[in-house]
Amino acid sequence: MGTRVGPRLEREIRVFPDPTREAEAVARHLAAQARAAVQARGRFSWVLAGGRTPEALYRLLARRWRSRFPWEETEIFFGDERCVGPRDPESNYAMARQALLAHVPIPRRQVHRLRGELRPASKAAEGYARLIGPTPPAGAPPRFDTVLLGLGPDGHTASLFPGAPALRERTRMVVAVPRAGHPPWVPRLSLTLPALASSREVLFLVEGSEKAATVARVLRAGPRGNSKLPARMVRSAGPVLWFLDRAAASRMPRAAIGPGLPPREKRRPALG
Repeated sequence: MGTRVGPRLEREIRVFPDPTREAEAVARHLAAQARAAVQARGRFSWVLAGGRTPEALYRLLARRWRSRFPWEETEIFFGDERCVGPRDPESNYAMARQALLAHVPIPRRQVHRLRGELRPASKAAEGYARLIGPTPPAGAPPRFDTVLLGLGPDGHTASLFPGAPALRERTRMVVAVPRAGHPPWVPRLSLTLPALASSREVLFLVEGSEKAATVARVLRAGPRGNSKLPARMVRSAGPVLWFLDRAAASRMPRAAIGPGLPPREKRRPALG
């Protein structure tokens, strides 16, 4: 079992011509990571992203990777949830179930949803924190293999919004977020920065020209990050990967991606 040295920011940026090829690359990457984790530790622990961006990826995995992914050895968690019921159209779990989980042979007991319907929301946060365990001490193995995240136009990720008190959390792994900083305007539950950092890798999946300015701001920001750009504060025990389509990367200088690289997939080992 690997040893966690401590949260790091080792960034790798990959740019694809369009969302379809981006999703295909993420699916291949996830399948390879899952097989490696199962071979090494017997289980692949994956934190799903919510919102609409990953829906096409989930449908692709359900359709084309159903027989090529170790689903029976995969354990599913969620990075955040809206405080709604599991069948509500705004539920991250509902989206993931409809797009992916209902179509692959993953045991139900290995799907751990955030219970957004519980009141008060702090009760749901405490229950999920008990499930995933306390903040790991220095040197402990990461809790998750892969954390999949998105990026909001304001720089938020999961339900960690700019300037929110949750960004100052250093001990709890899960918190209730009473005020959302982005639609839908409902309270949330979210993993915290320490929880996201307890991962072997973090993978940001971002697409669309409406995210281009935010992508550029986040990836140009200093290595320490600040509460105005929560996505920049995310760390991992391993790499922080950014998978972008060409539109999302359109505001980045070419030098930041790397000259002379294949047009289908441009990458840079580290930035910042």
